[in-house]
Amino acid sequence: MRHARAFGIAGLVVLAVGAVAFAQSTVQPLPDAPPVETRDLNDNAVAELAEATYGDAQRGAQLAGTCAACHGLDGNADADPSLYPRIAGQNERYVAHQLALFKSGQRQSPIMQPYAMPLSAQDMRDLGAHYAQQSSGAGIADDAVVESGPYAGMKFYEIGQTLFRSGNTERGIPACMACHGPAGSGNPGPAYPHVGGQQAWYSAARLYTYREGQTLEDNRHLFDVMASVARQLSDEEIEALASYMQGLHHRPDPAMLAAIEAQAAATPAPATMPENQPVPATDPSAQQAQDAEPAPQAQ
Repeated sequence: MRHARAFGIAGLVVLAVGAVAFAQSTVQPLPDAPPVETRDLNDNAVAELAEATYGDAQRGAQLAGTCAACHGLDGNADADPSLYPRIAGQNERYVAHQLALFKSGQRQSPIMQPYAMPLSAQDMRDLGAHYAQQSSGAGIADDAVVESGPYAGMKFYEIGQTLFRSGNTERGIPACMACHGPAGSGNPGPAYPHVGGQQAWYSAARLYTYREGQTLEDNRHLFDVMASVARQLSDEEIEALASYMQGLHHRPDPAMLAAIEAQAAATPAPATMPENQPVPATDPSAQQAQDAEPAPQAQ
């Protein structure tokens, strides 16, 4: 009896341990999670631009305070032109479209995307209207003489100047100014950007991106227009184009030219010493100069 009772107790212990082990190995279902929010691919920042109205430049000026840290108060990026592009004078629709591409992730930039995310479509149009009213500055084109290659003997910017103004009919390259204008002011209708005065490094970087032909944009039309041109350009031609556009700017209008000439005429000419005037005696060389002159002959 004593042994039977011991075996019975042992059996109960085994059953209890087994029950605990089974309970610990049983998968416990988690509570239902809330449904994941999804959005249609067409319901993005670019599509929302169609619902925005014309930009309000005054409201855009208020929003531009955040942009000023990098792009400058007037959009000319004077603080660090080697890092930030010039956006002064850029047309409204182009600015809004690029901001929408940043917000939707169709154009990648770790710098721009955090700033674009909180903007509404109307904010983007307002910012574009503000920068469209700013006067774009310009840089200096590289006039170093090319020493070798197919363009040997030309100044570096002249390579870009030729392509910008005339293109290359034999290679099927259209003139850049056909879309961007002779002064690089762009075309606000189809939202072709203002390129005159743009930092050379930025223009070159964009042309290299077009030449690679890779984009995340849903609507590739405008991208492919540029890609078809850029894929035919050499590195030297891209850099020369960028240099030429950096120095490209509007010629002053007649009123401005007249003002410049009037100011030059009103500025007193620098004083010049008349010819044959004796050197002042305080000058140590004066006595030497006088001693070297022949004495006047007696009559």
